[in-house]
Amino acid sequence: MAEQGQRQDSGRVALITGGSRGIGYGIAEALIARGDRVCITGRSEDSLREAVGSLGADRAMGVAGKAHDPAHQAEAVEKVMDAYGRVDYLINNAGTNPVFGPIAELDLDVARKVFETNVVSALAFAQRTWAAWQKANGGAIVNIASVAGLSASPFIGAYGVSKAAMINLTQQLAHEFAPAVRVNAIAPAVIKTRFAAALYEGREEEAAAAYPMARLGTPEDIGGAVAFLTSGDSGWITGQTLVVDGGKFLNSGV
Repeated sequence: MAEQGQRQDSGRVALITGGSRGIGYGIAEALIARGDRVCITGRSEDSLREAVGSLGADRAMGVAGKAHDPAHQAEAVEKVMDAYGRVDYLINNAGTNPVFGPIAELDLDVARKVFETNVVSALAFAQRTWAAWQKANGGAIVNIASVAGLSASPFIGAYGVSKAAMINLTQQLAHEFAPAVRVNAIAPAVIKTRFAAALYEGREEEAAAAYPMARLGTPEDIGGAVAFLTSGDSGWITGQTLVVDGGKFLNSGV
């Protein structure tokens, strides 16, 4: 639970998609800890209510809906602007990976769902926050990609291709939104969340042995990276993808 009371208010606001748990919640904690306010989105009203309660209702608000739904996208940006009057940072974290298996056998309707959630929704939120605040006032966008978007990944091919597209989208937005808005991506390896549980559950020690840092990542690791990429310390960084992988791919060319 984020520490409440006696927190300095930075005056800045972040919209974090998929922020009710896992990586998104870790990002929200990190930004609140430095004094920002946050609006988190998620599919479950109950999960959002619980997350906002833990983060502190004085610092957080939630908007429920599906990331790929245009009505939800519009509502989220409208509500954060109504509540806080600004949206300095957009963190595109919402994602899905509903299939595990060879891409040659992938159902194309599933592929469309993956791209709608992982790529098209990120573009849509970027367009909306740009129009609502960032074009006139500046800010930063961070897209949560994946190391799966940097090289072939067995059995999660659609997810990896969508994250590769997100990395390219990051570069395109960085070019078009400069100099007002910096746009960067983070490419995590396996992070200990419910979303990634199938990749390590029941064999965490074995999975962690593949990492020079001898552990899997945590949502706090990504929260710290996002805090850096939305701070003045990264003021001359845009269009980049920061790999956060505990050293796993040091020798792979990633």
